[in-house]
Amino acid sequence: MTGKEPGTGKAATLTRQGSIRRTSLLDAAEAVLVAKGAEVSLRAIAAEAGVRIGHLQHYFPSRADLIKAVLERALDRSLERLAETTGLRMVRDDPSGIGTPIGPPADPDEVVGVVLAEQDDPQLVRLYVEVWALAARDDEIAAVVREFYRKYVAHVEAFVQQGRPDWPGDLCRARAETFVALVEGAALLRSGIAGGRSAAMDEQLAAFAVRLLRE
Repeated sequence: MTGKEPGTGKAATLTRQGSIRRTSLLDAAEAVLVAKGAEVSLRAIAAEAGVRIGHLQHYFPSRADLIKAVLERALDRSLERLAETTGLRMVRDDPSGIGTPIGPPADPDEVVGVVLAEQDDPQLVRLYVEVWALAARDDEIAAVVREFYRKYVAHVEAFVQQGRPDWPGDLCRARAETFVALVEGAALLRSGIAGGRSAAMDEQLAAFAVRLLRE
C-alpha cells in the first residue's frame, strides 16, 4: 500500500501538538485561577504557561472563552466519573444523548457519594469559588457559568427520570435543580472556606441529597 494511513502524517501531528498545547494552557489557567483569584488576566495566564499572550489568544481569543474551556473540561471530568457510577452516558454537547443507558440503574447513594467526593479536592473547590467570583462582576463569565449549570442540572434530571419514570418532567427538573443547589452550596462549608465540616453534617447532607433523587 502506498501513501499515508488516515490520521497519520504532518496534519495529524499538528493536531496532536495543538491538543497538547491547549491542554497546557488550560492547566496554566486553572493554576492561576486558584492561586491569584478573580482578578486573573490573560497576561498572567500566558506568563504562567510560558508563552506570549498572542499565542494564548490564538487558542482562546477572550478571557470568557478561556474560562468556558476550563469549566467545560472540569464538567467533562465530572461527567466521566458520574457515567461510571450512574450507568448513564451523558454527552455534554448533544442534549439528545443525555441519559443514554450504558448499564443498569445506579444506586443513588453511590451517585451522591461520587458527587460529594469531588469536594474533597480543595483545588477543584477553590477553582469553582474563583469562577463564581468572576461571574459576579463579569457578564460574559456569568453567561458561561449559567450554561455550565444548565448542563449540570440536565444531567441530574436525566438520572432522576431514569429512576422515577412515574414522576412528571417538571418535578424531575425541580428535584435536579434543588439537588445541584444543595450540593454546590455545601461545598463552601465542607471545604472549610465558609465554615466547619462535621460527620453529622455530611450524613444529613447525603441523606437529603438521596431523597431528592428518589423519594
